[in-house]
Amino acid sequence: MTKWTTSNIPPQHGRTAVVTGTGGLGFEDALALARAGSSVVIAGRNARKGAEAVAAIKKAIPGGQVRFGEVDLANLASIAAFTEQLAQEQDSLDFLINNAGVMTPPTRRETSDGFELQFGTNYLGHFALTAHLMPLLKKGQNPRVVTLGSVAARQGAINFDDLQAERDYKPMPVYSQSKLACIMFAFELSRRSKEAGWGVESLAAHPGISRTDLLPNGAGQTSAPGMARRFLPFLFQPAWQGALPTLYAATDPAARDGAYYGPDRLGGTRGYPTEEKPPMQALDASVAARLWDASQELTSVTFV
Repeated sequence: MTKWTTSNIPPQHGRTAVVTGTGGLGFEDALALARAGSSVVIAGRNARKGAEAVAAIKKAIPGGQVRFGEVDLANLASIAAFTEQLAQEQDSLDFLINNAGVMTPPTRRETSDGFELQFGTNYLGHFALTAHLMPLLKKGQNPRVVTLGSVAARQGAINFDDLQAERDYKPMPVYSQSKLACIMFAFELSRRSKEAGWGVESLAAHPGISRTDLLPNGAGQTSAPGMARRFLPFLFQPAWQGALPTLYAATDPAARDGAYYGPDRLGGTRGYPTEEKPPMQALDASVAARLWDASQELTSVTFV
């Protein structure tokens, strides 16, 4: 593909989407899908930011179908409540973009359910959200789930002996594990959907190195990554461009179930969407199956 952009998104009228995250990449995903005609739910924990995102999209797209749905991915009860409410509002779902996340808080923190914050939010929260939304997705029109990985996943490893980093918390390795888990989940969901005949496609994507609030909100404004984000903006591509691999994976008919998409230049850090080879460790189906079983036990959800 050559410089695929949002102008290449096929018409999405009559289709519905849930995008997690109210700013940055999530906002760009929601904006592009709404512009293409989809009805979009922006799902996040901050109602004020959600309202601002909805207002901005409606201003840019008069008549755009977008609304906010409150969900805290660091809280399993909140996820269950959000999905229950959504099931009362609509009969099906065509897209789920598992985008929201936290990155490298300097000290170990936990979700309300006692999970390490990065693993619990980035991975387990989206695992549970997807499980709860599967009944709606199965009724969708060519439904797709896109789960976001990261270039950091290349250095990731699933540490089953210390999944919650209780014994050894190092911010970046723990973040890398959470994003590797997201990619492995995308591939395992694809495999299980095919085997069970669920009819739901599952793909993974990553944004390269993009200019969002993920770094300053996680590591902090005065951290080395936060300072780089602030004072070396040329190192980061704009959020709209970082969102393109996700949007390609979600909407383009040529995107392949079970594939991984990212930017096409400078080692996958910037550019336009292309299919890329995933990290080798993400292809270990036995580890993915073990992680899936552990995740179902931790979150008390099942895929049916």
